[in-house]
Amino acid sequence: MNHHGDVENVFSGRDVVLWPGIRQTGKSLTMCGICGELKFDGQSPDDAVLRHMLARLEHRGPDNEGQYRNGVVAFGHRRLSIIDLSIASNQPWVDQKNNLVLVFNGAIYNYKELRAELIARGFSFSSEGDTEVVLKAYAAWGESFATRLHGMFAIAIWDGKQQQLVLARDRFGIKPLYYSHNRNSFRFASTTQALLAAGNVDTGIDPVALHHHFTLHAVVPAPRTLLKGIRKLPPASIMVIAADGSQREFPYWQLDASSVTPARSEDEWIEATREALLNAVHRRRVIADVPVGVLLSGGLDSSLLVALLAEHGGNDLLTFSVGFEDHPHEQGNEFVFSDRVVERYATKHHKIHIPNHEVLERLPEAIGHMSEPMVGQDAIAFFLLAERVSQHVKVVQSGQGADEVFAGYFWYPQMQQARGTDLERFRTFYFDRDHDEYLRMIASAHAGPDYTSALVEKRLQAVDSDDYLNRVLHFDVTTLIVDDPVKRVDNMTMAWGLEARVPFLDHELVQQVIRMPSQLKLREHGKYPLKQLARGLVPDAVIDRPKAYFPVPALKFVRGEFLEFMRDLLNSQACRERGLYRESYVKSLLDDPEHQLTRLNGSKLWHLAALEFWLQHNVDGLA
Repeated sequence: MNHHGDVENVFSGRDVVLWPGIRQTGKSLTMCGICGELKFDGQSPDDAVLRHMLARLEHRGPDNEGQYRNGVVAFGHRRLSIIDLSIASNQPWVDQKNNLVLVFNGAIYNYKELRAELIARGFSFSSEGDTEVVLKAYAAWGESFATRLHGMFAIAIWDGKQQQLVLARDRFGIKPLYYSHNRNSFRFASTTQALLAAGNVDTGIDPVALHHHFTLHAVVPAPRTLLKGIRKLPPASIMVIAADGSQREFPYWQLDASSVTPARSEDEWIEATREALLNAVHRRRVIADVPVGVLLSGGLDSSLLVALLAEHGGNDLLTFSVGFEDHPHEQGNEFVFSDRVVERYATKHHKIHIPNHEVLERLPEAIGHMSEPMVGQDAIAFFLLAERVSQHVKVVQSGQGADEVFAGYFWYPQMQQARGTDLERFRTFYFDRDHDEYLRMIASAHAGPDYTSALVEKRLQAVDSDDYLNRVLHFDVTTLIVDDPVKRVDNMTMAWGLEARVPFLDHELVQQVIRMPSQLKLREHGKYPLKQLARGLVPDAVIDRPKAYFPVPALKFVRGEFLEFMRDLLNSQACRERGLYRESYVKSLLDDPEHQLTRLNGSKLWHLAALEFWLQHNVDGLA
């Protein structure tokens, strides 16, 4: 059994500091925040840099803090304990024999199988969990190690023998990994706030990212972010940074949308989906030494999760639903549907009621936990829900991703039925603003060509499928979903040290469904395979209800306090001095805010205000 005190001998007498000084044994499966720095100038990383980054990651891992320093490398880790609650599973994890150090955010669902395979290859283990398996997988398979991992993860490994930093991100970007790279150093972290706190970041606005942000409802595809000095590792990618600062990056996995031959029958497709979904929900995502709950919205996706868990051995399921105050024009909850599922499966249910005044009062907190600005009205709902849920459990399953994988949104059939090029069909039903409107909105100093149309056209053309909608769904699950619902769930739950697992984004399930003919997915207004699987398990009233969206009346109706808040924000001195928006465009939105909506019914006024609020809350004052 190795002790941290022996690390100096491995690294040829270099200065090594590792806190806390504990042995690394036992099982480890942890959600957390990670950060680190590699210096290229031969200097040791500044202690203050690591401290500042770790301070901004505390909410992601409230159970423990660990630090590692050796020569030109420093790693930091904040831990949320899920498996093996003892201090034996704290990180950073040091493999002295192979001269490797790891910080890791995520969960590897096939770690037991990998561990057995590695033991057969001659590796020995001092623990029973997934963290050591990740490090030994790298020792065994080198830079291809991530192809063996089934789960959600953001990984950083310092390879002392090769003198290189290796970063890896899971296939659908469920776990975030941001970085900044300059002449003297490379830094990485789970959030942009941690990198900003470390300093020396170019906070100028990236014009390409800005165009994407206002066209694709706040989605900025990797590697860009809105800030020039911060980038993010794309999903399904490996990045290797050498000690001299040279950098290379490559994908380790690609989603295959090509047609299946020979063709399958409907029954065969449904059965294949059933098996893949059961693996994703029950056999992989319930591993924990703490209770696992389900976020039960009352919709088909989360209701089916409850049903599958209950039907296949889940006892005393914990479920959580959130509701807001009713508005004269909209009900603030969907309890009538979630209650039916709770009654059928006798779950231990928690109804969470949130007063409307709290939505605006807590909005600054939610914005402060967004690594990038988000405009979905349900972000604040997830934030407030996660706060309450974290008082009961550390792990929840969520239905996020089902609509993108199984074609559940209203715009998919619209696109399918439209005529024109791939880009024309997509743009007509999805873009928040066409390019000409963007130019009327943005100040000339930030204007440029139609970056988003070029991106979408390129991505759709690159998909190997004769099925137009499957090309769209491929683009959605590999690019758009990563920086909208997936990022929203991670940021808003980890703000409270709550881990959210998303079984509908299991990569084997997605690989199965992306090759299914789109007409089968679109039947019965979308998500037909899930509806078939749910029959007899979920009440018909839940299955057959129209597609609904997270109701947050206080933010949906742009009036009253919410309108005045946005008016003050967009007329503030900070906003005017920033000079992003044309005053004439802002005035046109303020004159008729409730009718200025995007094609997907988002508030154009809120889009402008949300970005300004995020910049004021997270960036202003750092210079």
